[in-house]
Amino acid sequence: QVQLVESGGGLVQAGGSLRLSCAASGSVFVIKYMGWYRQAPGTQRELVATITRGGSANYADSVKGRFTISSDNAKNTVYLQMNSLKPEDTAVYYCMRRDYGVPGDDYWGQGTQVTVST
Repeated sequence: QVQLVESGGGLVQAGGSLRLSCAASGSVFVIKYMGWYRQAPGTQRELVATITRGGSANYADSVKGRFTISSDNAKNTVYLQMNSLKPEDTAVYYCMRRDYGVPGDDYWGQGTQVTVST
């Protein structure tokens, strides 16, 4: 059974930092990539960053230079280091994984709230 367990959200002042973690379990040998999406109230879920098992990272333009995604393949865990946070980063952050396959299956975590105050 595939599971994604997230941790690390919370409340922080603008300019501060937070680190999110997401641990995957279940059929981990078929993971193609993992990453983070976010969804603010009244908006669509949007890409934040993804990282392949080989370490190739992809970022949304809005977070480039401020957020860093990394992974520990031995622990099947992906991290999102968020620095210089802005109020517009406030959202529920969702961990996701894409598995190999045609089409590949997507799995989502339960989401963790990140709130950035002014």
